[in-house]
Amino acid sequence: MDAAVNANGHSAQAIRLTIPAKPEYITLGRLALTGIARLRSDQLSPEVLGDLKLALTEACTNSVRHAYPGGGGMVEITYELHADRLVVQVVDEGAGFEPPGDPSARLEGDELEEGGLGIAIIEALADEFEISERAEGGSSLRFVKHLT
Repeated sequence: MDAAVNANGHSAQAIRLTIPAKPEYITLGRLALTGIARLRSDQLSPEVLGDLKLALTEACTNSVRHAYPGGGGMVEITYELHADRLVVQVVDEGAGFEPPGDPSARLEGDELEEGGLGIAIIEALADEFEISERAEGGSSLRFVKHLT
């Protein structure tokens, strides 16, 4: 774990976790998130922690599913715990993917088409969200949850 001071003079704790891009390893990311959330003096509500874990699961699943179609590869998760927010960034070096322009377009009649709603879920649960292609290849997905 690293400690850093941001531009406002507030300290933040950061943890970086690298996992194989396989679904069974996403649980490790969720466990790390639970652990870093417990570092706060005022505990997160079970609802907020559950939302954060769901957003993280969706972000990691995107990398596992889309970045490495042939298998292999790694996913890096960085958690930054600030006094007022939690920042989570999920990075891969894979092929990347194009997020759906309108997740609601994935609805056909009463049936929900498989896939494509992960980004919409993260956007709904986070206070800030961004996804981008990395210059060195792969994708970077970052979301922020304000805690105060």
